[in-house]
Amino acid sequence: MLGLGPHASFIIAAYAVAFVALGALTVATVADDRKQRRLLADLERRGITRRSAKPRPAATPTVTRTAP
Repeated sequence: MLGLGPHASFIIAAYAVAFVALGALTVATVADDRKQRRLLADLERRGITRRSAKPRPAATPTVTRTAP
């Protein structure tokens, strides 16, 4: 069996566990990405924006202080 010697079953099992773990991490990452995108879209639909977004113009002018 591919010249793996007496430890072939252990080596194959280790690779199988690694592939399953990587697959699970990939699925979890994609699922979380989709969830976060849905949550972000919901917040933006409600009018809550990200801090990195361009600021909206103020509804009222801001008051500046003058030096005494």
